[in-house]
Amino acid sequence: MSVSSRYRGAWEGFWREAPGEQGEVFWDAEPALTAGVHLGLFEPHLAARDLPLVDLGCGNGTQTRFLADRFPHVVGTDLAPAALDLAQIADPAGRARYRLLDAADKTEAEALHAELGDANVYMRGVLHQAEPDDRQPLADGLATLAGERGRVFLVELAEAAGALLRGLAQGPDGPPAKLAPVFRHGIAPGEVADAAVPGYLRAAGLTVLASGDLPLVTTERLPDGTRIELPSKWLVAGRSG
Repeated sequence: MSVSSRYRGAWEGFWREAPGEQGEVFWDAEPALTAGVHLGLFEPHLAARDLPLVDLGCGNGTQTRFLADRFPHVVGTDLAPAALDLAQIADPAGRARYRLLDAADKTEAEALHAELGDANVYMRGVLHQAEPDDRQPLADGLATLAGERGRVFLVELAEAAGALLRGLAQGPDGPPAKLAPVFRHGIAPGEVADAAVPGYLRAAGLTVLASGDLPLVTTERLPDGTRIELPSKWLVAGRSG
């Protein structure tokens, strides 16, 4: 199974229109507020730090480049060629590798695992945007990439974020400027029950090793200047403790 052509096309259209500058996309916050914070939660649970690190759903590569300065072999993956084009332009020194990947496609996930071996996986805000039928295959793909020794770090919007996003979208002036393209391209974040996320991981054969709550920082601000932060959940999972 792979993601639908509609979903793939929506992301390609989004990234083709996205500005090239860091911080112009709704979730493209600076790494010090995102991946830098996440590493403090992830690293204590790594069974093997020297494994390749896959940034799954890397988009324009902002977090990938940060991770590439801290791990010896980082691969940014996305299913939208336009996203990878932006990531490579922003990384002229080639600190990371970038490649097209539909992680919900079993064959593609297995091929990358065959190439890299077991890997640690970083994924921020991808599962909740996937269509319902794609979520379990995506979790299965994470387990394939991690193999026996890898660990998966997942950050996903909490249920409470849904009401907040709907409120922003339905305001008198419409959604904030950086959020509007997300809705316009038909990739508005879906609603995944908080309990469903660890369920997908367990069904994929992974054990949840740690979890907690953490705001997902965005690049958008309210009219009063307050940065928009969305309630989110983080999890670390692997084959064993």
